[in-house]
Order: sequence, then structure tokens, then C-alpha cells
Amino acid sequence: MAWLSKKDLKIAMEVFAIFQWAFSAWLFVTTVVSVNLYLVLYTRYWPITVVILIWLVFDWKTPERGGRRFLCVRRWSLWKLYCDYFPLRLLKTHEISPCLNYILVYHPHGLLCHSGFGNFATEASGFSKIFPGITPYVLTLGALFWVPFFRDYVMSTGLCSVSQASIDYLLTQKGTGNMLVVVVGGLAECKHSVPGSTTLFLKKRTGFIHKALQHGAALVPAYAFGETELYGQHIFTPGGWISRFQKWFQRWTHVYPCAFYGRGFTENSWGFLPHAHPITTVVGEPLIVPKIEKPSQEVVDKYHALYVEALRKLFDKHKTQYGFSESQELVIV
Repeated sequence: MAWLSKKDLKIAMEVFAIFQWAFSAWLFVTTVVSVNLYLVLYTRYWPITVVILIWLVFDWKTPERGGRRFLCVRRWSLWKLYCDYFPLRLLKTHEISPCLNYILVYHPHGLLCHSGFGNFATEASGFSKIFPGITPYVLTLGALFWVPFFRDYVMSTGLCSVSQASIDYLLTQKGTGNMLVVVVGGLAECKHSVPGSTTLFLKKRTGFIHKALQHGAALVPAYAFGETELYGQHIFTPGGWISRFQKWFQRWTHVYPCAFYGRGFTENSWGFLPHAHPITTVVGEPLIVPKIEKPSQEVVDKYHALYVEALRKLFDKHKTQYGFSESQELVIV
């Protein structure tokens, strides 16, 4: 058997980096649950499980209080391989002063938000050098912090809960220079995460505007060009039982159960790896908002409209550089 070349070895390591993050939740959950069930049911070491549960209760609020990041984890060389796979690039268009706090609104969600994680939860694309003095906090579903050990893993990269308590804490107890990264489209955007799509779930998403006004945090639009090119989806026949199930499931859980596919271990094969498509996340100009403790709905709607306008301008300015035609427009639903 011939030895792998340096190029083949690098590709293999990049694939490993993608798999270990994309499927780490499943691996951690199944391992932790299985091991603890075994300890409780078949051994005398059940006190270990009790200690783990006591620690979980004691540490339950940490994801809402800034998390527990470790810079050494954010600087793992593994993340550089992760970003090189696509590759990922982070582009700053305006200066971001550490004298303010920010809510960076990331679009689109895509299926697994690869660029959002790689650019803001790691140092692989040089976040600290691009935005000196700024501390990023990627906010995500609170359910990710329910599993022992896995919660510590994700918190070590700077991930925190997206709950209101978490946002309030980060914008009041951590001084200035904080950047809260939120993906307002959420899992609902998965339905439209297909190549060429520019559909965003934003029209009725105003909670981030309310929080920005409440704390006087500047709003920063960011668009990841290429995020929706990573996977394809099988679109089921409208009106069929699978299509009806998808709509029912989304209505009750706000999560769209899509049948997605990517590439296999070779470029032309089918599998669940994302396509190696370049993604450039363009960070726009901060939109300064006043601090209003109890903003009226009229004020919220006003700044929501201003934010949407700023996002459209950002997209229109850069779209032709990243594969979209001049006539392509954002679709806000």
C-alpha cells in the first residue's frame, strides 16, 4: 500500500476536523448516556453518576453567565484544518471599536452554520487580529448545554446560551468590547438552505432589535456568502405524507426536518460531508442604536427596518464578488 502524500494526509485531517465537530453532539450524547446507564444498572459505581448530576445542577447557569471559554481550545490547530476544508474567510468592512458592545446578526443559518462556528467560535480565521479588543460570544440553543462534558466542550470555544438571561448578562456584566453572535433565522431557515438561495427568516424576528435597544448595543449585519452551497436537499412532492409531516413537525417544534446530502470521501460521491465550497463572511458597518430601557413596538419596528436596509446594502455591494448576479436580491420572509 502506497503511503499517503502530504496533500492526501491534509485532506484526511480536514475531513476528520469536519466530522468531529458536526457529529460531536451525537457522539457525546450517546457515549455519556450509555456509560452512565451502564454504571447505574450493572455496576456498583452509580455514585459517579450522582456526582455528575450534582455538578450539572451546580453548574447549570454557567452557559447563561458568559460560559467558560479557554483560549487554548479556540487556538487548536484542528480548527485551522476545519476552516481550510472549505475554506472559510472573515472579511471586515468597517472598524469595530472595543468601547461599545455589539450584537452581530449572522445570515444565513444554512444547515449546520459552518462559517458561523469556524469564524467566531475559533481563532482559525484570525478573529482576534481582525477585530482587536473584541470578545465574541456565539449564542446557540440552550439544549446543547444539557449534556455533561459536551456542554464543557462547546463552552470552551466561547459558545453560550441564546436565552434572554444570557444576553442581558453579557451586555451588562462583562464591560464593553463584547460581540454577541446570533443567528436570528435559526433552524427555520434550513428549509431554504439550498444552493443559490437568499431567503432569510427575518421579517417577524424582532427580539434582537429589542435587546439591542434595551442595552444600547450596536447592531452589526453579517452575511456568509457560500453557506447555502454546502448541501443539497431532496424536496418531497407537495401534498405527500412526508411533506405534510415536515410542515406539522415545523409548526410544533420550529425545526424543519430536511433530507439533506453532501459529498462523500471523494468529490463525486454522495455522502454527508459538506461540499468544499469557499465561504466568505462579510461583516458590515455597525448600526448605532439608542439605549431605551422599554422601547415601544414602533421604535423596534423603526430600527428593524433600518437593520434590514443595512443588510440589503451589504448584500448588494458584495454579491457579484461571490457568485450572485446583479439582479439577485435578498428574500425576507
